[in-house]
Amino acid sequence: MESQITIFQALSDPARLRIVEVMKSGECSVGDIVDRVEIQQSGVSRHLRILAEAGIAQMRPDGQKRLYSLRREAFEQLEAWVAEYRRHWNARLDRLGAVLERRRAAAKTQEKSR
Repeated sequence: MESQITIFQALSDPARLRIVEVMKSGECSVGDIVDRVEIQQSGVSRHLRILAEAGIAQMRPDGQKRLYSLRREAFEQLEAWVAEYRRHWNARLDRLGAVLERRRAAAKTQEKSR
């Protein structure tokens, strides 16, 4: 669970979230990211380091370039976390729906008996 908190903390920064959006299309060099998010190279590099430490991004050397991409595992962890809450809320909404349906049926029964 600790890594999930780190993932959320990393993604809570708007600049890092923009970088993740850019990297959705595939591997990117730092220069490609700089051009698309309009953040200086030093800032992009710092954000990429944080994303890598959180397990969201990974770097692959390609000659003189470093290519960055997203790690599927980080998003699988996020999906598992969201799915847990989805199950929780679906169960609560199902119970609420059942209560409302019983009240609706009771109101119809009372209306017919008048």
